[in-house]
Amino acid sequence: MLNNGGAMAMSTVPDICKTPVPPAGPVPLPYPNTADTSAADPGGLVMDVLVDGMPAMNMSSKVLMTSGDEAGVAGGVTSSKVKGEMIFIDGSAKVMVAGKPAVRVTCQTMHNANNTMGTVSQPSQTAVLVME
Repeated sequence: MLNNGGAMAMSTVPDICKTPVPPAGPVPLPYPNTADTSAADPGGLVMDVLVDGMPAMNMSSKVLMTSGDEAGVAGGVTSSKVKGEMIFIDGSAKVMVAGKPAVRVTCQTMHNANNTMGTVSQPSQTAVLVME
């Protein structure tokens, strides 16, 4: 189960962003994209459920800012954003946190304001594991 203690999500598909390439102008180029749950939106954390001493996360949680695509200053080809938010697109079918599915390692994510997809690849803690 994730908390806001620093789990990492990585894009599994490149984050295609428009990048200035003089003299041609912006060209779509691929970038990696990562999100760290320590940058989660405080309003989406479940403050009354603590996991290893930190607020829990569920499907309503989101990370406000991702990184890796900073050179694509003209924005993502789909989102027109740079360093846009990350959201969870799946969660546990059996474990609920504040009435919504718990999120965990292997959950699918959308990065840079839905410009690319990814997965949670590094846990924030290993004391509480959700297997299903």
